[in-house]
Amino acid sequence: MITYQLGLPDSLRMEAALLYDEAFRQKLAPIIRDTDRREKFLADNCNPQRAWVALEDEKPDGQKLAGLAGFHAEGQGFIGGEGGGILSQLGWIRGAWALGWFALLERKPAPGELLMDGISVASSMRGHGIGGTLLDRLTEYAVAQGLTHLRLDVVDTNPAARRLYERKGFVATKTESAPFLRPIMGFGASTTMIRRIVD
Repeated sequence: MITYQLGLPDSLRMEAALLYDEAFRQKLAPIIRDTDRREKFLADNCNPQRAWVALEDEKPDGQKLAGLAGFHAEGQGFIGGEGGGILSQLGWIRGAWALGWFALLERKPAPGELLMDGISVASSMRGHGIGGTLLDRLTEYAVAQGLTHLRLDVVDTNPAARRLYERKGFVATKTESAPFLRPIMGFGASTTMIRRIVD
């Protein structure tokens, strides 16, 4: 049985880090190359209140994370961290490198906008509608907050995700080409997509 809730249980921080890393390794690995260090960084710097999560009940072992959808609200995203904290965790050289890349990739929500901060579904749970339901929960949350639309960015190497977003009413509004990123992060363009919930 799958249940959905706002907020990541603290006990599932590392599961969330592993899931997030699996989904976004292409972007994250060039920033923090060591896998163990990267996963610990994600677990330590995720904001549990900035995610909708799908939980699978696995008795008697408790709950397992089936999927998550991070978002930005009130100036905080799902993955974040203060500059000083990043430097102390990664060291001055690696930390400065990471801060530079995070600054390059950073996005901020516009007024009336819920900005998605990544969606990921466990490989064993794909094909069960979890990603679509998480998008629906985010939309319901945005409506409850009085927002007018959702925004996300999808890279050119993820056509399956783009098809899901299109099925859920997201419309491409612009594509930004960044060919210098392809040899480093594996993608060379990113498309902004918006789902309007209030005209």
